[in-house]
Amino acid sequence: MHRTPAPSDAFHLLNSIVMLVASLLIVALSYLLGSIPSGYLLVRIFRKQDIRSVGSGNIGATNVLRSGGKGLGAATFIIDMLKGSIAVWVGALVWAGVVLVGHVAPATSMRNFEALAALFAVLGHMFPVWLGFKGGKGVATGFGVFLVAAPWAALAAISVFAVVLALSRYVSLASILGAASFPLFAWITVQGDRPPFFIAVQIAVALLILVKHHQNIRRLLAGTESRFGAKKPT
Repeated sequence: MHRTPAPSDAFHLLNSIVMLVASLLIVALSYLLGSIPSGYLLVRIFRKQDIRSVGSGNIGATNVLRSGGKGLGAATFIIDMLKGSIAVWVGALVWAGVVLVGHVAPATSMRNFEALAALFAVLGHMFPVWLGFKGGKGVATGFGVFLVAAPWAALAAISVFAVVLALSRYVSLASILGAASFPLFAWITVQGDRPPFFIAVQIAVALLILVKHHQNIRRLLAGTESRFGAKKPT
């Protein structure tokens, strides 16, 4: 004879389905937000250029700035930061909605939802489907996601970035050290619930940013990396 599922079994099954749907929704929305190629679009709209054919070919704020577009560079940084922040807010809203309808216990950490959104927003920026999965290095978007998920750690990391940039004038070195310092600052400053997935995403995003800077690391070691504000020889 088949056993009739107990009410608790049905609830757990429904809970699992709702969690899966919510997670897929966060992944899709966060990736699509992150994949908006703001630097590419701004330069294409206002300067009729393809930023991928200028300077380093990167679509991020630094290359847009170095290409001569100071205002566009600032706008690129702000938009890239905001799309990361908005993605994490979306993750938190999805969590709130799932809790509101009663299909998950409130004790389920909102930070796991935020971390999932953070990870896929950064992946979207680095590997945007619209540009053949060739995107930016994730610094501004990474700052944006953690400005919401771990604000004090994000501010501490951006302070490291600012100090290193002021002392060395290497944007890449400042980005690398800022990203590398973030998980440590998060461990020190984040209070309350710190689920393993939340911590793992912090480390994963930092590592992704470091990997995307692999060419810069090689140039730094070789002494050929360009300093910020320095004129390239003609």
